[in-house]
Amino acid sequence: MVQVPVWKEGMPDKPKILISRFRTKCVLVSIGLVLWWSLVVVRFSYDRRPLPLQTSIGQPLRSLHKDDTEPRESPIGTSQQDYSTSAEGFSGIEVLESNKTWHTNSEGCQDESNGDKKLDCVLSPGERMPPVIAVSQSHSAEKPSPFVEQPVKDLCEGRYVYVYELDPCFNEDFVTQCEKVLWETMCPSVTNAGLGPPLDNIDDVLSDLDWYATNQFMLELIFHNRMRQYKCLIRDSSRADAIFVPFYAGLEITTKLWGANIAERDDAPEKLQSWLANRAEWKRFNGHDHFLVAGRITWDFRRPSDQETDWGNKLFVSPLGANMTFLTIEASTWDDNDFAIPYPTYFHPSSKTSIVHWQNKMRAIDRPFLFSFVGAPRPALSYSIRGNIVNQCIHSNHCRLLDCRENVCTMPEKVMEVFEHSIFCLQPPGDSYTRRSTFDAMLAGCIPVFFHPYSAYVQYEWHLPINHSSYSVLIDERLILNNTIRIEEVLLKFTPEQIVNMRRMVIHILPRIVYADPRLPSPLPDVEDAFDITLQAVIERIAKLKRSAKDGSGNHSNANLDLQFRTQESMKEEAASEEAASEEATRRSMKNEGYLRDNDDIMNANN
Repeated sequence: MVQVPVWKEGMPDKPKILISRFRTKCVLVSIGLVLWWSLVVVRFSYDRRPLPLQTSIGQPLRSLHKDDTEPRESPIGTSQQDYSTSAEGFSGIEVLESNKTWHTNSEGCQDESNGDKKLDCVLSPGERMPPVIAVSQSHSAEKPSPFVEQPVKDLCEGRYVYVYELDPCFNEDFVTQCEKVLWETMCPSVTNAGLGPPLDNIDDVLSDLDWYATNQFMLELIFHNRMRQYKCLIRDSSRADAIFVPFYAGLEITTKLWGANIAERDDAPEKLQSWLANRAEWKRFNGHDHFLVAGRITWDFRRPSDQETDWGNKLFVSPLGANMTFLTIEASTWDDNDFAIPYPTYFHPSSKTSIVHWQNKMRAIDRPFLFSFVGAPRPALSYSIRGNIVNQCIHSNHCRLLDCRENVCTMPEKVMEVFEHSIFCLQPPGDSYTRRSTFDAMLAGCIPVFFHPYSAYVQYEWHLPINHSSYSVLIDERLILNNTIRIEEVLLKFTPEQIVNMRRMVIHILPRIVYADPRLPSPLPDVEDAFDITLQAVIERIAKLKRSAKDGSGNHSNANLDLQFRTQESMKEEAASEEAASEEATRRSMKNEGYLRDNDDIMNANN
């Protein structure tokens, strides 16, 4: 018989003992469950972990530096680079030189702690070098490392430009000694890095900032000052992808086009070419990697013979000049090394906001006139259509005429006011095929109407759309000269939708045809202006020339280079011989009939 224990006085409380034991067991079980679940989570995470160095490690390592938390500024046309690597099988990494501050010079990065030159790179002053990642020696034998360390990517690779330091007589004297070497009336134009005096915003025609009375022949001065701010300049010419010759050829010839003999006109170009011929930079590729900006039309530098009555000098057609790339406001249509870039306008934005503000203003402005013409007739020229255009404009209720014979075209606000209130702007040939007025009109959101393909379509191929009808109208000048058609009737046939689309394109490409303020310390963010587009196109052209000149061993052969270019130029000349003869006859006729500008017309940009 089993005896049931009897609780007696003095013994522990039986219910309390049972509850205490139960609690203890629950706590132990809970702890066990938590430990078990923790082990399961850890094991699962371990199995699903990424392989070492499988993802980008650039950002975590950069976070080791407090100064490197902000994104870096890149040179023109480049994006931020991701300093990352991917390699399976590596067991570890380490950061090298993580606490040193680096500074840049033209040849490489300088370690301020010991002065040793480490890497070739481009950084802002005081900017920290992105960490160099070194991979440890322990790695998989099946996939060995293809490198020991990953250097910083050179953001200027393929875009380096070397700029010659010329004697001041070739450039700076035209600014510092303007009264002696130029006409006194041109001296205000060389101020503000070639922009000229600032303009007041009269009657809200312009903007409050970024507008200047810019002379149409100041391109070389503006371009040179922009080059000084270029982020990929280099002092070691052997590493340069292109070489810039800052000779102010247009300003130099300006005072010698009238009255000077051939020896005086050719003096400066011959001195420059003699100097270039002895340079190692020139001998490397016989000058094919050199480029020069001339702020006048190409015909001022292409004298066909040594007759005193012929126009200009022979800078572009000399043996050395034939190898260089020339940038002008109007190019020859049959020469491979001559390229046209936009005339300078009155607008030189200093910020992206300034551009957007102006674009919005031109989209919203009222345009009561169907078309307009800013210019003057050429009664002495039998082939000029300007007189016909003026006559048609006078007899049309849809046209507005600003006659430059009244000397109003030297006032930028008057010119821009006409363009801003017109849907179409007529651009007949002026002193030559092209006009500065074309770019002033497009700046005002006015659709240009051309009368010859040479006025734009075969000139500014880098900057204007390939689809010419998307932004402009072409009317055969022969139909105007013969009074076969009326301009008003042609333009009235465009539908409102077509006009809106063309104007939208004109305003959209506006940044591509203006030159930003050359005094800015850095380029405009997210904007490519005429300078940026031009320089990139020149560098790409020179790179192609270099590639085509390589022989089988991969070395550049000057003899091969010369042979290729002589062959190309010979074929080009034969194919265009008739056109060249026609153009030369036209040029002579223009000169004989007084079609060329005289001194009083130099400042008139739209006449």
